Amino acid sequence: MTQAQTDLAALHDRAQAEQELFDLLRIPSVSADPAHAPDMARAAEFLRAKLQGLGFTARVDPTAGHPLVYAERLAAPGQPTVLIYGHYDVQPEAPLEEWETPPFEPTVRDGRIYARGATDDKGQAYAHVRGAELLLRAGELPVNVKFLLEGEEEVGSPNLEAYLQEHASELKADVIVISDGSRFAPDVPTVTYGLRGLSYVEIHVQGASRDLHSGSYGGAAPNPINALAEIIAGLKDDQGRVTIPGFYDGVEELTQEEREMWARLPHSDEEFAASIGVPALPGEAGYATLERLWARPTLDVNGIWGGYQGEGSKTVIAAKAGAKVSMRLVPGQDPERITRLVQDYVPTLAPEGTKVEVRGLHGGQPVKVDLDNPYVQAADRALTRVYGKPAAFARTGGSIPIVAAFRTLLGAPVLLVDFGLNEDAPHSPNESFAVEDYHNGILTSAYLLQELAK
Repeated sequence: MTQAQTDLAALHDRAQAEQELFDLLRIPSVSADPAHAPDMARAAEFLRAKLQGLGFTARVDPTAGHPLVYAERLAAPGQPTVLIYGHYDVQPEAPLEEWETPPFEPTVRDGRIYARGATDDKGQAYAHVRGAELLLRAGELPVNVKFLLEGEEEVGSPNLEAYLQEHASELKADVIVISDGSRFAPDVPTVTYGLRGLSYVEIHVQGASRDLHSGSYGGAAPNPINALAEIIAGLKDDQGRVTIPGFYDGVEELTQEEREMWARLPHSDEEFAASIGVPALPGEAGYATLERLWARPTLDVNGIWGGYQGEGSKTVIAAKAGAKVSMRLVPGQDPERITRLVQDYVPTLAPEGTKVEVRGLHGGQPVKVDLDNPYVQAADRALTRVYGKPAAFARTGGSIPIVAAFRTLLGAPVLLVDFGLNEDAPHSPNESFAVEDYHNGILTSAYLLQELAK
């Protein structure tokens, strides 16, 4: 550790950093629930006040939905400008009965901070705020820094693109830094260089004009639930490949370098399966588990409905049935095109006597960053300073649709440096964030800004 590193780490006030995060976590900023609108405003003001107290020019900007926080400190002429994005809104806390401690009263157990939003994304976003503060305690920020902290990420960021378009000049930056995901493993510092995209649809199947008595009509009337089951079964073949014509057209194949790089990561299929309580890991034939998770397109049913769901029995043929289906996409696939392909193909699978409609809900473009990008290399150096080992380069199976909008509307590369872990259980009861991951995130953020200045 160099003298500069020692001095910077010595300036880090762990107790204060934790207390401020706890104060933010106590605000129930649930963007999906209109009843929490005052809490959303309170969380935004908390962040604005903190950044202004650090010498940033900071404000809360209204949108058609929840407000966002914008702040800037442009005190490094000739140096790069870094835009740090995060979100202060959180998922609903339900089911409340599964929480071991209250979701909006942060509790430390076994070295982890338990609270809704601890890792997604208040803990990770606030690590960047504290990282900037750490550098300011040592002197001045080595680069120009802007913060954009929104309040609608958990509901799909419906107003962010319009904001980016309206404020594109003000938001101009050389690189955009986001920490809103997971590292590969606890002891593996990670730079994420790829995100899958998304096409999300609903399939609606209509049979008779009303629910029917299964004794009086069974065997003659069309059954939408049976029909839906046939349709879903027809969307994949026995090799795990999606059957939609044209689905794989243009898919960017993995390079041999990537396959070898991922094969060296400390991954075990057996441990992965055990971690989710399953005996096997089915998927597309010919690809390893990490390849299927990160670099291959998928199709999964996320929800299904139709017919009687109550206690006991009800002998009825439902008039309607439906399913929610998500497709994770990879470079070379366009979500709008994929949605159209699904809308054209699924009705051809409809059994006689049923009508099928596919409704597109939302989507997002896949993203891949060049590993030779100097910003990626700067992140690698920053992580090495914190963890004492080089970063792993990984993609993630998830989607952050707004990342593509950042690249398109602001024209800057996106750098994904995640501080969390999958075991943090984002979106689930008992969400948590390891205390050391929070503090390492603060140091990583500070070192990253130093490295970007080089």
